[in-house]
Formats: sequence, structure tokens, C-alpha cells
Amino acid sequence: MATALFLRNRNYRLLFTAGALTNLGDGLILLALPWLATLLTQDPVAIGAVAAAGRFPWLLFALPAGVVIDRTDKRKLIASADLLRAGIVSAILILALNEPAPGAIWVLAGLAFLLGSAEVLRDNAAQTILPSIVEHDDLETANGQLWSVEQLTGQFIGPPLAGVLIAVGIGFPFGLDVAMLVLAAGLVWLITLSPQMRVQAGFFKAFIEGIAFMRSDKMLLRLAVVLGVANFLATATITVQVLFAQQVLGLSSVGYGMVLSVAALGAITGSLLAPRMTKAIGIQKCLFLSIGVWAAGYGIIGLSGSGLMMAFALFAVMAAAMLWNVITVSWRQRRIPPRLLGRVNSIYRFFGWGSMPLGALAGGFVVSLLENEMGRETALRAPFFLAAACCGLLLVYAIFRLRLS
Repeated sequence: MATALFLRNRNYRLLFTAGALTNLGDGLILLALPWLATLLTQDPVAIGAVAAAGRFPWLLFALPAGVVIDRTDKRKLIASADLLRAGIVSAILILALNEPAPGAIWVLAGLAFLLGSAEVLRDNAAQTILPSIVEHDDLETANGQLWSVEQLTGQFIGPPLAGVLIAVGIGFPFGLDVAMLVLAAGLVWLITLSPQMRVQAGFFKAFIEGIAFMRSDKMLLRLAVVLGVANFLATATITVQVLFAQQVLGLSSVGYGMVLSVAALGAITGSLLAPRMTKAIGIQKCLFLSIGVWAAGYGIIGLSGSGLMMAFALFAVMAAAMLWNVITVSWRQRRIPPRLLGRVNSIYRFFGWGSMPLGALAGGFVVSLLENEMGRETALRAPFFLAAACCGLLLVYAIFRLRLS
């Protein structure tokens, strides 16, 4: 069935291939951007600020982005956003090729903010356009495939490739990302869709309509809050993860890239198994399982003494994350009326992704606050232990309050 969907649906093939290309580029940036930040400074707060800058647009622009998406040709919006991202990454490339200057880390943070702003439009539009490309019965399969290729290219291939390219020159990952984004924009432009219903109401009225729907759906709102807490914790750990790998585990750029590849293999596994697991044990148990695995995985990373142990834990965490994503995204795409999908989806992601910059800042500040009292190594382990404890509490909340029908 999965292969048949890819073969019979031209628009889906184009969207799938464009997603593979952009996510390969994103995988390069995933390692190259924080690595470039560590070349400019060793200050964990400044490095955390770069990570936060890339996520702050979800907090600032996710809500109005939904109205823009519902009022605009989604195909053109996705292609334009990819071209804009190509231009921004070109600016990062120029920064990487020049000698580090005082304040360069803050220039990098500003460019990361612009890149994240374009990503808000692109990612929300791509998720919103899918129900108009595939049948509702194919949503789990399509989402599973899209999440799988995202992890395969963005986590499994991209980071180790970036590690190899960084060893040659820090600018190479950014240059290749520019090429991927331009090519992806061309593929999206080739998608042909019948005229879609667009919102004709004024901006403010359309915005309020989306908020009203979200407020009326208590379960959707609770799901968004749980995702927001989970993403806050995930980003807090990811922010210091590169320093943890470098300074505690002693990993090189190639070694750290391989750890991220193992994590991506876990994500691919979770994406592909999600439809079968939901049928076997049900959506509810799968959601609880996901949160429980997050708690255990973060605890194991905090105890890690080797890259292998860290990779094993990240495999489990990412598999659980993709299981969660396939279930909740498909559920959301069915539950939200098509004419409201862009706005409500953006509001949902405001909760779910808007917490990320706060988590990025929190991760850096935790390390900065604790290292004088506990030492650098213990301080770098602390965010993972805190994330494990918080996920345990999140599981208790989910068991009593989160019931998907």
C-alpha cells in the first residue's frame, strides 16, 4: 500500500522528493550550525541563544502564519519559503568562510532567527497541504513515509555527511544546503492542484475564528500543551547535547554525526512501525508508551559514559517521538475542518513549537548556573536528568487527562 501511494500519486511524489531534499539540507545544518557556533564561542548561554533564535519564530509568528496559509496558495508559499531559506543559508555560508570577528555569534543568532521564520511558513504549509494531496485513508501511510524520509535524510544521512564535510571545510555543509533548497522549491512548483477554497474573511476575523475552534476542542488543546512541554524538554537537552558530546564523551564531529545517525534510525523505525503499533495496541497506549520511553531515554543519556550508550538512548527517544508524531498529526488532520486547518494547525504548533526557544535558553542557563557549584561535567548531565523527571510527571498527567477518541 505504501509503495502504491508513491507510484500512483504524482503530487505526493513531488512533495515527498522535495521534503527529502530540504530535510537532507536541514540535516547538514543540524550539525553544522551548532558546530559553527562552537567555533565562534564556548559560552553555553551564547550557543543556547543561537538555538533559541532558530525557534523563537514559532513563538512569534506561528499564530499569524496560519491565517496567511489559509488565505494563500500553499504550493507557491512552500516554494517561496524554500528560496528564501536558500538566501539566508547563503549569508551563513559567507559568515562561516570569514575569520571569526567579535560579535559574530550574535550575527549567527540573527541569521538563525530569519531561517526559523521562513521555516514556520514552510513547515506549517507543507503539513496543511497534505490532506489535499492524499486521501484521508492514506494519511497515516503518507505521514509515516514523510516522517521516515525526514529522519533518513535529515538525521541519518545529513549529520554524518556534515561531519565529513566539516572536516574538509566548515562552509561545505551550508553550500550544499543552498543547492538542496533551490532544487526542492522547483519540485514543489511542479505540483498541480485543483483550486482550493481560501479564507476570504479579514485577517483579524479569520484569526479569531481559528482561536475559537481551538478553545472549543479541549482534547486538542491538552494535546498541544503536552507537546509544548515535551518539546521544551527536548530542546533544552538538544541545546547542550553538542557540548555534552564534545566535552564529556570526547566525540569528534564525525563521531557525533554517527550518534545522530543512530538516533535517526530510531526515528525511521518509529515512523514505519507506528501504523502497525496503533492497530496492535491502540492509540492511547502508544501515546503513553511514547512519553514513558522519553523519560527513560533522557535518564540513560544523563548516565552515559560513551557515545554508544548515548546513541542507544537517542534511538529509543526518537522512535517514541515519531510514534507520537504519526499518531497525533494524522488525528489532527482528520479532526480539524479543511477550511480551518492552516489556522488551527498553526495555533497547535504555537503551543507545541513555541516552547522550543524557551527550552533552548533553559538548557544553556542550567549548565551555566550549575557548573560553578558542581563542575562542568555534572552541569552538562543535569538537563538530561531534569528532562527525565519532568517526562515522568508528564506521563502521569497524560494518563489522567489525555484521551483521544
